[in-house]
Amino acid sequence: MPETVADILDAHRAGRATPEEMVERSYARIRAHADPAIFIALREEAQARAEARALAESGRRELPLYGIPVAVKDNIDVAGMATTAACPAFSYRASTDAGSVARLRQAGAIIIGKTNLDQFATGLVGVRSPYGTPRNLFDPKLIPGGSSSGSAVAVAAGLVPLALGTDTAGSGRVPAAFNNIVGLKPSLGLISTTGIVPACRTLDCVSVFALTVDDAFAALRAMAGPDPTDPFSQARPLADIGAMPQALRLGVPLAGQRIFFGDRSAAAAYEAAVARMVALGATVVEIDIEAFYETARLLYEGPWVAERYITARSLIASAHESMHPVTRGIVLEGARPTAVDAFAAFYRLKDLQRVREHVFRSIDVLMLPTAPTVYTVEQVLANPIELNGRLGTYTNFVNLLDLCGLALPAAMRPDGAPSGVTLLAPAGHDAMLASIGRVFHADTGLPLGALGKPQPPLAPLSPTPKNGEIAIAVVGAHLSGMPLNGELKALGGRLLEATTTSDDYRLYALPKTTPPKPGLIRVAQGQGAAIVLEIWALSAEGFGRFVAAVPPPMSIGTIGLADGRAVQGFLVEAQGIAGARDISSFGGWRAFMGAVPQ
Repeated sequence: MPETVADILDAHRAGRATPEEMVERSYARIRAHADPAIFIALREEAQARAEARALAESGRRELPLYGIPVAVKDNIDVAGMATTAACPAFSYRASTDAGSVARLRQAGAIIIGKTNLDQFATGLVGVRSPYGTPRNLFDPKLIPGGSSSGSAVAVAAGLVPLALGTDTAGSGRVPAAFNNIVGLKPSLGLISTTGIVPACRTLDCVSVFALTVDDAFAALRAMAGPDPTDPFSQARPLADIGAMPQALRLGVPLAGQRIFFGDRSAAAAYEAAVARMVALGATVVEIDIEAFYETARLLYEGPWVAERYITARSLIASAHESMHPVTRGIVLEGARPTAVDAFAAFYRLKDLQRVREHVFRSIDVLMLPTAPTVYTVEQVLANPIELNGRLGTYTNFVNLLDLCGLALPAAMRPDGAPSGVTLLAPAGHDAMLASIGRVFHADTGLPLGALGKPQPPLAPLSPTPKNGEIAIAVVGAHLSGMPLNGELKALGGRLLEATTTSDDYRLYALPKTTPPKPGLIRVAQGQGAAIVLEIWALSAEGFGRFVAAVPPPMSIGTIGLADGRAVQGFLVEAQGIAGARDISSFGGWRAFMGAVPQ
């Protein structure tokens, strides 16, 4: 039976299964799983099946999420269903779909029901709900993680292949780690937040839970795009998944800044994940992340907690006893900060964001533990504030620093609990994280969620550009990890492949260039060599802007590849190699730069 979104789509389009059958399976699995704390409310099965049947009759099999059952966190509106935010006294019936839900439906998804959460999306533990605590699938004594507890457990258990959460402080990442699934936290503003009960409105985003990175990214692509009704929406371009970048610069904390609260299993799992990335070709760069920890403290110790108070203040005034006592205590703190406190924190955050910019000039991606440890339900109930705060060590700063994130399964601990890592990058690099994360997750060989089933083979990526894209070959400073690679990324470029030219080229180290650059020139047959290059895809607009900035003696021309294809790429004019060193014997610019003392 297909479990992933990709496999279900294949089954639907090939006629091996129908959307109605997949919806029916979800309801059957929910009944068999028998955990009433996962869903707060389900749609009527007959209604969902009828919607799936009508979709099949429409013949629109090309839809990107055709017939995919989806669960939605119950702080996100679904038309005709109650939105509770896990607080019955707050509940209201939604008349329209949230922006994210509307786009899922347009993509062919079938909404199954509303999932449980830490009340008002305040918490990383999953135990702060009057609707109960979803059972951790790997050890019922452990917390499931929150606040998006029900969504994460529903995906890990195979009840649905896709679920929406929200993420302000880590609610879309910590539950992913504790349930051996993928949690995608997009760039702020990439997905509409209309129809969402705010936690911190300036920091909230819709997140995605899935069994694989490809599935999560497919959902992101279906939902992404500006929403004129959402003042926090941003018109951020979303590139496609490409090949894993070569010579990836992987940021990790300094050894003394790696916090695990004495959990040796968590520490060992993280070190193993770093080693795995190195084996995949990454170069480790240790960085000072103390400024990130300071940012994390601002989220609950600073004025942003006032945003949580705004959402609940009417309820606090009229029926404060109806709130979960821990949630109420946290939210009430939001009434304390003054305007002076707020502006002081805003100023400090600007300073910390500058530190972020400095850090990401030396790395491509930051990899951190998703959570420093895991706790039992009993431990969290006995010490709810401190232990919850510890779980946000590596997550609380992310939205304040405007980063995108991808939480990935990394290992199974000796005690049987899952362990995960999160990849982070500046906003707008969602596709790059997916390009890296899909390769890392596949390399772990971990089973899908708690299903005990192997991951399907990693789907091959086409080396050809998509409609509206133009391929360009780079041989020098624009290669992955090289000084000018950021120019390609800033234009929305994605790596298609690393390959070589045909064997009739020579490569020269050009004199007096900053940063150092090579020049590629074609020579007579038998007088050249095959030179390593990368092929990137750019939009037509991005290609035009990129080419317009190429300085002489460089030019853009046609380059022949080893397999007989031809692509546009960097060449050098003949007069440009006067006084240049022939470095063709190195086979490529990266090998030359690695051999020459810097």
